Amino acid sequence: MRTFVFYKEISGRWYVDLPEWEGSKDDLEMIAGADSFLEILSQGEEEICVTLSVLDFDGSGKLELTKPGRIEGWEIGEGSWYRLNNYIGIEYELDMWLCDVTKFVFGYFPEIIYFKR
Repeated sequence: MRTFVFYKEISGRWYVDLPEWEGSKDDLEMIAGADSFLEILSQGEEEICVTLSVLDFDGSGKLELTKPGRIEGWEIGEGSWYRLNNYIGIEYELDMWLCDVTKFVFGYFPEIIYFKR
């Protein structure tokens, strides 16, 4: 279990603050639905803390792995697709692509990522 800071720049782009990442800042941008996920969690705020875990914990929501694979276009890395079905009692069908930074954080792409703001 680890808590991450996500922040939204003036440009409207979301990033994760990951000091140990040695790649480019562009790799840390939340795109392809992950940005929409953060908009839902942030409720208008421009910086939020989100706890992520591979184990269920009290009050957590979940992102479920739907398929591995890359998005089309310029994005480097394979990544995997996840889906948010429900959050705080609201039904969603939000698909999001999470890049290989996810694999860097967890060591693999978990079947379920539990989260809580």
